[in-house]
Amino acid sequence: MAGEAHNPNRPVFRNPDALATPGGHYSHVAIANGMVFVSGQLPIDAQGRKLTDASFEVQAEQVLANLEAALAAAGSSIAQLVQVRVYIVDVEHWATFNRLYATWANDARPARAVVPVPGLHFGLKIEIEATAVV
Repeated sequence: MAGEAHNPNRPVFRNPDALATPGGHYSHVAIANGMVFVSGQLPIDAQGRKLTDASFEVQAEQVLANLEAALAAAGSSIAQLVQVRVYIVDVEHWATFNRLYATWANDARPARAVVPVPGLHFGLKIEIEATAVV
């Protein structure tokens, strides 16, 4: 309500301009108690274009860029990641993803899971969600 002081115990939600408008009832980023929670990021560019027909590598690069933009909007970074969950439509993509991720993450080595799934929204090939600290 107008005139109320900000409550530091309430989460803050953000939808950075560098990411497409969320396609559902959620925020790209939630910040609470010094933690950053990034919703599942799909290979969708800032203009909302879904990279459905792009190669796995191009899709993975877009998702990692989206994740980095979400972290920056929260005042966090790759180096402050705690856990990363990756969903891929075919375990055959694991080696390619691991190579791209290692370059992207550099010295950061957060806990991570890579989970093969039967399908993702819009026929996309990868989705990543993450937790970090501010």
